[in-house]
Amino acid sequence: MIQSVRQAYNQVFSPESYRAFLDTVDTDYPGQLDFRVAETPIFVPKILTDKLLEACDDIVNVITRDDFQALTDKAIPAGQRVPNEDAHTQFMAVDFAVCKNEEGELTPQLIELQGFPSLYGFQPYIASLFRSLYPIPDNLSHFFTVASNADYLEQLRRMIVGDCNPEEVILLEIYPEKQKTRIDFVLTQKYLGVSAVCITKIKKEGRDLFYEKDGRQVHIKRIYNRLIFDDLQNFPNLQTDFHLTDDVDVEWVGHPNWFFRISKYTLPLLKSPYFPASYFLSDLNTYPTDLENYVLKPLFSFAGSGVKLNITPADLDAIPAHQRDGYLLQRKVKYEPVIQSPDGLVKCEIRMLFIWPKGDKKPSLVTNLSRLSRGEMIGVNFNKNKDWVGGTVCFFEK
Repeated sequence: MIQSVRQAYNQVFSPESYRAFLDTVDTDYPGQLDFRVAETPIFVPKILTDKLLEACDDIVNVITRDDFQALTDKAIPAGQRVPNEDAHTQFMAVDFAVCKNEEGELTPQLIELQGFPSLYGFQPYIASLFRSLYPIPDNLSHFFTVASNADYLEQLRRMIVGDCNPEEVILLEIYPEKQKTRIDFVLTQKYLGVSAVCITKIKKEGRDLFYEKDGRQVHIKRIYNRLIFDDLQNFPNLQTDFHLTDDVDVEWVGHPNWFFRISKYTLPLLKSPYFPASYFLSDLNTYPTDLENYVLKPLFSFAGSGVKLNITPADLDAIPAHQRDGYLLQRKVKYEPVIQSPDGLVKCEIRMLFIWPKGDKKPSLVTNLSRLSRGEMIGVNFNKNKDWVGGTVCFFEK
């Protein structure tokens, strides 16, 4: 999107340099990269950076309202409320499509947001690797309120590890060694000393939790949570000593309830030129007359599952009354192909990544990730067997 930087990058890019890029990742972390990394970072011009920051401020103003928890209390599904919720989320990821407005200017449009961690370990690594192999100007940065990878990782360490021994803190997942994002878990362990532990490996004694390490039972004091209920539901016969909804003596770093509170459920509360109109289906007595311009999203789904792009009044009428509060109607967003690849333009989505340490009045925007797409939607299923697609990082002009 910054034409001069894009041209310089594309001139030195080659399939061989991309192969060398991937080989470096595999040498550093053999067999751990299990998702597609795109061939290029995104170079974001100042005009779009400023709009993204303005949109983020609008979201922060809503989630820091005194009544935000009351407004989102129904977001948590029955049977999935976890005890000992804290005052605010400690992570937030906000996804924006890159579009054009009526004046032809680049503008962000909100797609989704979540009070849940993303690839906080992987992003500084991949940004540094791009810098080491390709020409990226020094005046562009993948960071916001931090100055360097070292500064960023220290803030992450303070929030996740705090004053605990790192072995007393775990990254909680289900079969972490099989997850597509496992390279992020490996990097988290490298940077912070926090190991990924499967929920099946946790033992509960009263309100205390333990896991085994080097033949020892280690007391768990903090949980950096990367586990969502959707994933657990894929294993209906899973036998565990510990359940997410148990009342246990641990400090959550990323309490599970915030995954629901800051989610699609939040979208109808947000009003801004950068936020497409969103409605709970249960709140609508009549449907928009231009229903072809709307998308139907299940509130309680993950990674785009269950989204319907083309809907009719009959589709909506078919949803039973008792299920209608579980659906969101959101105005469609038109992604603008803006990234110049060797054989055409590619769409992109930018995810802004926040941390919110306890005691801070509001979250801090720290870094980002991005995804490139040639398909109808952003996501693996829409981009199979294509190049210049996948996950990457943005470098922003400020």
